Amino acid sequence: MRSLEFRSRGATLRYDQTGQGDPIVLVHGLSGSGRWWRRNIPALSAAHRVYVLDLAGYGQAYRQRALGVRDAATLIAAWMDSLDLRRVTLIGHSLGGHISMHVAALRPGRVQNLVLACASGLLRGSLYRVALNLPRAALTGRLTFVPRILADAARSGPRNLWRSTTDLLKDSVQELLPQLTARTLVIWGGRDALVPPALGRALAQAIPGARYEEIPRAGHVVMVDAPARFNALVLDFLREGAGEA
Repeated sequence: MRSLEFRSRGATLRYDQTGQGDPIVLVHGLSGSGRWWRRNIPALSAAHRVYVLDLAGYGQAYRQRALGVRDAATLIAAWMDSLDLRRVTLIGHSLGGHISMHVAALRPGRVQNLVLACASGLLRGSLYRVALNLPRAALTGRLTFVPRILADAARSGPRNLWRSTTDLLKDSVQELLPQLTARTLVIWGGRDALVPPALGRALAQAIPGARYEEIPRAGHVVMVDAPARFNALVLDFLREGAGEA
């Protein structure tokens, strides 16, 4: 796997690349990193070129100031332009899904497929209430993954977590959703205590032609809690899209 970076307007996007084929771009969530896709990359890269991003302020890019949702989307869109990526499958988890919806709206000619995993686009409430749900969200998922969650959160630091959380709670995608043209798959964990499944169903209903899939025993980090099922849903969705084309 190759580690690379892209710079634009003072911000740096760090990413790893592996595999060959049409591109899949993985965008992690709040307090996360590219490591959160470790259980998904082997299956996805078997027939695709996979790009694993680290958002500014997180993962390999933890020394940077975290960007707001829309600024992060603008940076990713510029990065896709720089590589001339086409027929992109954009997969975003939580905050990464929120950002991915903006990217798909900015570059409809590049993003062919959109996979939203427990995306935060419709999440509302105070920062205090969201913070109260974080411990419960961690405990309803795979317990062996909790040390990774804590390590990545500590590495990013409270300032970046604060910036990202306050910005995502202010940013609404409601008016954006009916305009999305990418084929869309919405995947949710049935035990998600941070972004409830009801918001996932509402998200899917608002996006034209979107499909909703719920994994009953998975929590908020659905691709970690049920990787085999998550991978199968994504790959089946992509095969169906290839057949339609």
